[in-house]
Amino acid sequence: MKVLVVGAGPTGLTVAVELARLGLLPRVIDRRDSASTLSRAVGITSRSLELLSKSGVSEKLIAEGIAVQAACIYLDKQLALEFPLHSDRTYFPTILGLPQDRTEALMDQVLSSMGVEVEYQKELISLSEYRDGVVAQFDTGDEDRFDLVIGADGIRSTVREAAGINFPGFDLEEEWSIADVDTDGWPPRRKFTLVKMESGLVAVAVPLGEGRHRLVASCEDAIGAFPMELDIKRVRRQGTFKVSIRQAETYSRGRVHLAGDAAHCHSPVGGRGMNLGIADAVELAARIVAGRLTGYSELRHREDKKVIDITERGRKIVTGKSLKARFEFRALIAAANSLPAVRRKLGQFVVEF
Repeated sequence: MKVLVVGAGPTGLTVAVELARLGLLPRVIDRRDSASTLSRAVGITSRSLELLSKSGVSEKLIAEGIAVQAACIYLDKQLALEFPLHSDRTYFPTILGLPQDRTEALMDQVLSSMGVEVEYQKELISLSEYRDGVVAQFDTGDEDRFDLVIGADGIRSTVREAAGINFPGFDLEEEWSIADVDTDGWPPRRKFTLVKMESGLVAVAVPLGEGRHRLVASCEDAIGAFPMELDIKRVRRQGTFKVSIRQAETYSRGRVHLAGDAAHCHSPVGGRGMNLGIADAVELAARIVAGRLTGYSELRHREDKKVIDITERGRKIVTGKSLKARFEFRALIAAANSLPAVRRKLGQFVVEF
């Protein structure tokens, strides 16, 4: 069987690694000039590590990543709640912080050791599906025939568009921002930090490694959004982005299947985007090799929608400016502060979610 994987981000690399591990070597292309040097997604869940353990990828991720020990919630400058991020019921006891470019690099190392090399500077132009296969046309002028094509090529997926799959949803009006910084002092190391301002703005700091943080805010300046003074030694990257909440109407059409951001996207609240893509990818690869692709779309669409709905609920509570949203947020903090069991359950939920 010939399989084309379009996109060499975490989702595409996971599909390729799992296919290769199960004995099917795919072809992997990416339109980028080379592997990414940017750290987009940063948090790897225990479930993702468990899914990646059979290939040996998780061992490499854990060796290089940083275990996030606790979460801190501030109301403006005031620390309102701190709770441990820990579960005894999971493969890894907490969230692992690691820049996405390093996650991709370690996945690519494993894939290369299995005999598959990513073809960079190779862009898919169009797909033509026939009874006996799919013909892919590339920007280099050549074409090739495949039994299956996997779209792991992001929110603006060429594969999804070529398959004629709708991507319904909506975009948030506000501009969000991101910064990748080297720090010393504050924000605290090995702790996830969320700051909610009275204005409704939200700023988040996630550890990427010793002395390095990812900052995200629901405004145009992730660094300036924090009401407290940051101890920043170096700014590696800054940028703004729009948040979309969308899900493909189906993940499968004919010989084309979607995974990751090509199939769904949501707000960064909850940090589950990359992790959903990894789950899609592992499920899809297993079904391809087993010859039971029927049901992939229904299963992953249902599971992903649950997470999208939960993250949307969380976004509205965390970023909401209404009296109801502020009351719900403060009520959660009050309950966690007064009841140790609530703090433990909250930490377990974040790790297990």
